[in-house]
Amino acid sequence: MDEELRSCPTCQEECAYIETENDWCVYVTCGNCGAHTAFIEYKNEEEKAEAERKVTELWNMGKVIGERPSD
Repeated sequence: MDEELRSCPTCQEECAYIETENDWCVYVTCGNCGAHTAFIEYKNEEEKAEAERKVTELWNMGKVIGERPSD
């Protein structure tokens, strides 16, 4: 991955990481507040690399889903 993850757009902490869900999708999540991007599916390693690039881009643009009921 070329681009680094920025701090969380919700809580401003620097504890974001890319999570892989049972080898079918990836997303970025905050280890502090639980905010996360949408899940992006993949079927092979090439698609996984592209999915990781996309979730990083979403995260860095601030396109996240919060864990609070009002979000």
